[in-house]
Amino acid sequence: MSTNQVTNTPAATAELPQPATTLTPEAVVDQLRTMRGQIAEVTPLTPQQRKALRSSSAHTSNPILQASINVIGALDNVSQAIGQPAADVRAMHEEANRWTAAEDELRSMLNGIAGANLIRRQRIALIAAQAFTIGSQLARDPAHAVLVPHVQEIKRLKSFKRRKKAAPAPVPPPASETSGKSLS
Repeated sequence: MSTNQVTNTPAATAELPQPATTLTPEAVVDQLRTMRGQIAEVTPLTPQQRKALRSSSAHTSNPILQASINVIGALDNVSQAIGQPAADVRAMHEEANRWTAAEDELRSMLNGIAGANLIRRQRIALIAAQAFTIGSQLARDPAHAVLVPHVQEIKRLKSFKRRKKAAPAPVPPPASETSGKSLS
């Protein structure tokens, strides 16, 4: 008779998949802030600055960039006039391309978090609507009178939401436009 024995060696234990640790929103914020502090260049831009920078660099294709870097490397005078050697400019270009991957990953993560939060909010809204409906039905029974003030409060809050905001008063035309014209 033979028995099958399973031994838990360190190598065998390492091969077992470990349960994933889920992060709280606060932990994610803390880690993102830590990462932001570790990144050398994080420059928030206004929408106008972003638009201006995109429009100025949007017309430069990769072949033109590479050929321009080659011009810098072809003659020391060009490199000296620009103040950057070709190797440094080439490294800047490669780094920009690598940061594009980080940009894409962060954008993907943001979209995933925003989508998951939208689903959470939809579920919460559904649960709240169900609670109100069930609470309203149960509040009709005197045995569940404790629910009446809660249901009334929800109805009061909903009535505020349904009220239309007052329309802004129309702006009268300036007097100079209407005073000189005759009505014929």
